[in-house]
Amino acid sequence: MHSPLRILIIGAHPDDCEFTAGGTAALWIARGDTVCFVSVTNGDAGHHELGGGILAQVRRREADAVTHHAGVQYIILDNHDGTLIPTLELRHQLIDLIRTFSPDLILSPRPNDYHPDHRYTAQVIQDAAYMVMVPNVRAATPRLHTNPVIAYVSDTFKKPFPFAPDVVVSIDTTITQKIAMLDCHASQMYEWLPWIGGYLDEVPTNPNNRLGWLTNRLDARMRHDANTYRALLHKRYGYDRGNAVQYAEAFEGCEYGAPLDAAAIERLFPF
Repeated sequence: MHSPLRILIIGAHPDDCEFTAGGTAALWIARGDTVCFVSVTNGDAGHHELGGGILAQVRRREADAVTHHAGVQYIILDNHDGTLIPTLELRHQLIDLIRTFSPDLILSPRPNDYHPDHRYTAQVIQDAAYMVMVPNVRAATPRLHTNPVIAYVSDTFKKPFPFAPDVVVSIDTTITQKIAMLDCHASQMYEWLPWIGGYLDEVPTNPNNRLGWLTNRLDARMRHDANTYRALLHKRYGYDRGNAVQYAEAFEGCEYGAPLDAAAIERLFPF
């Protein structure tokens, strides 16, 4: 019998966690581990026609659908989309949340990213990291006695430093579950992202055809980590099995948490 893990995956917007770690989340859930997705904003700006409270409610329902279909917990903090800044108030929100959930592992975006909400989510996680152990900070919420491991989810940004993974996980067995999680976010997958990306005319008008279209649309993106970090897959799974992996998710240890060393990788990514 293994000791169940507690995994806290934090993104700036509803659907961020699914994009970056949905496949690995499904692997943890299949083991009986507890996985919680956190959106630091309520997503109320991510649309070209809807906005404000109405859009926030839509995105809450989409997150609830992910919970229903995938078995993850889902927390959405009521901060406005597109206006996030690393305030003391936001740091306190994260300290309280991390202490209450008491994770073994926190997954975070990196602080260099095209979207300010992503950057500041990463910044606030780092600002909270040490403070979760300090008794006189947010004293009403019991402190953690050890700092959780913090790891970055993958991205393609090169400056000032490129992403450098410590562990790459095959998600071939859970890629359909990852796409199904993203499919729950209809306002994003079939409306907002196609509109802002200039391919709205490609989205099928028949809803029954949309999941297949989304699967094809995201295929190259879902293969990126496996193709880019093949050597780490060889190291983890052996050459033949590592060579056969089609879909993967990669993670890099963050110095602000406990170290993501070989023992921590074995314990936290036991697939």
